[in-house]
Amino acid sequence: MHNELKGWLEWLGMEEPKLTTLHGDASTRSYYRLENHNGGIVMDASENKESVPIFIGMSMRLNDAKVRIPKIKSFELHKGFMFLEDIGSTHLLDKCVEGSDARPYYDKAIKTLVQMQNTPSQGLEPYDEAFLLQEMNLMTQWYLKEYLGTTLECVEGRILLESFSRICKEVLSQPQETFVHRDYHSRNLMIDEQEEVVVIDFQDAREGGLTYDLVSLLRDAYIQLDDRELRRLIALFKELKGVDVDDETFIRWFDFTGIQRHIKILGIFARLALRDGKTEYLKDIPMTLKYILNVGSKYSELDGLIHLLKSDNGKFKDAPIELSLF
Repeated sequence: MHNELKGWLEWLGMEEPKLTTLHGDASTRSYYRLENHNGGIVMDASENKESVPIFIGMSMRLNDAKVRIPKIKSFELHKGFMFLEDIGSTHLLDKCVEGSDARPYYDKAIKTLVQMQNTPSQGLEPYDEAFLLQEMNLMTQWYLKEYLGTTLECVEGRILLESFSRICKEVLSQPQETFVHRDYHSRNLMIDEQEEVVVIDFQDAREGGLTYDLVSLLRDAYIQLDDRELRRLIALFKELKGVDVDDETFIRWFDFTGIQRHIKILGIFARLALRDGKTEYLKDIPMTLKYILNVGSKYSELDGLIHLLKSDNGKFKDAPIELSLF
């Protein structure tokens, strides 16, 4: 932590602020907990100052939709600092320990998601075909080429291109005028003292598909729900949202959106490890890969992609850890 951040807090009237470092996210932002002066969370985005006004704008949208998010107490746009409400240290993931019943929290997370989808999405960047492809190409570059050291032959490159194109078509076939958080999962949902769900890390939101955040929550890269609970929560979402589409179509949207997301995540986890030195994300690759292989195997049009990923899976001989919570 640098002196400029401390100086800003003192300028706000907090003499000798006592700060402890919090575990950061996958970005360049740093977070600190203020241990005196009635507490709070300090965000240092000085390496990415432009993210602060975006964060504030998204906060205003979510507040309009009455979504529970950390309150902004103060900010300094030119320095990239922000002072936020402290909502504790309990994530939804922390409620997913063996022997405990996480169902009530997942029910609340679904209700919060439906509420969040009332957030105005006009003017946000679209989750269009170009962006969907850009995200999936992260897997080609960082996971296949950089991490696994794969040399793609011409035919394999064509298989990837055709598979990605099919996935995009399916993802874009669902309603698209939805506020999409993009990372609505167990590490970005906090549980406050009133046992309510608080949404964080929403600054990268876009306008896109109906099922994207639902997939992020229910096919989380960090925790695996069993099939029965997955179906129950999908049904709850459809009921609360009033989705008027048959189950087969909805599950197809859900599955293909999940495959697109997990292809992207493979690339991001590999990039975080190789480029940013955050090797702790490597342990989450097997679960992510398993989602792609299991779900993709349901659809014959993705046989080429599934075969390619299976044949390049030599680094992951150990089966991913499964945790059934319900």
